[in-house]
Amino acid sequence: MITISVCMIVKNEAPVLARCLDSLVSVWDELIIVDTGSEDETMEIARRYTDKVYEFKWTGDFSEARNFALAHATCDYIYTADADEILEGDNISAFLALKSCLDESVDVVQMYYGNQLDQGTVYNFDKELRPKLFRRMRPIRFTDPIHETLDLDPVVIDSDIVITHKPTSQHSGRDLEAFGRIVGAGGRLSARLQRFLCRELYMHGEPADFERFAEYLYGVTRDTDRTVDEVLEACTLLARYHRLRGEIPRMFDNVVKVIAQETNSEVCDELGAYYLGLGDHDNAAIWYYNAWHEVTPVLSVHAGSDIPLHGLSEVYRALGNDEMAEEYARMAEGEDHVLGE
Repeated sequence: MITISVCMIVKNEAPVLARCLDSLVSVWDELIIVDTGSEDETMEIARRYTDKVYEFKWTGDFSEARNFALAHATCDYIYTADADEILEGDNISAFLALKSCLDESVDVVQMYYGNQLDQGTVYNFDKELRPKLFRRMRPIRFTDPIHETLDLDPVVIDSDIVITHKPTSQHSGRDLEAFGRIVGAGGRLSARLQRFLCRELYMHGEPADFERFAEYLYGVTRDTDRTVDEVLEACTLLARYHRLRGEIPRMFDNVVKVIAQETNSEVCDELGAYYLGLGDHDNAAIWYYNAWHEVTPVLSVHAGSDIPLHGLSEVYRALGNDEMAEEYARMAEGEDHVLGE
């Protein structure tokens, strides 16, 4: 049987840490918790479960903190956990069965990360496979300063184990702050991190957040080394930014750049909102319908489902057609439910 070091980085996780650790207590042979500056009872709770609690001065880089935790591990395999995750029901017994029979030639075991859409995260799927358990002696390190990922080319197997994500709050403010530090220091986001930024802005961004990143997004549109998809993501966000500011010519400038390549649901929703604000209900209905039924989203599944359906409900309500308005509202609520299952 293999041995497992559970490695965690935490900060102000007092409301959820014990819930997480109680669900994993039968899994670990060693528990390592790295605190990056908690101001609540996180460290006291952690010490109830392990004496391997360390402090790490926060640098703004999640990978650095993760790697600091990994450096203290001594078991055969390392399992990385976040405090807002739990292992439930049959998944606990499945994990223990895996532990008892895992072939040590395996470098990485992927597990499903679930309950994403219900939490309003930036992911466009309810569960995905992620590398969660990996062999310690392999030279594995995390990369990227936020939404960190493993830098490796290992022997990987997929399991059916599902880890349930149950955050008590959104991380969008924290993540946007981290992105702001990178961009403010002149950093260039990878295509992967740019998509995370665009999703955060689209789903959770306030006007001040759009203002903070507008210059960077325009830089992306002028960067000849960026892919078409990266440029279109930036233009999509800039279309929303300028609509919210009432800068309609600049909004349409970015809308046209998207439509010239491949129209997406997000831009159609922006046009629907624009025409609805003008009282032009015919055009608003056309664009919301297109967002819902004719094209696909690039940043959020909601842009092609409940958002345009709510928009169509508003259009028909403004037209005095309460029956259609209620029908679209019911459909939108159904989409909300399906996405949140």
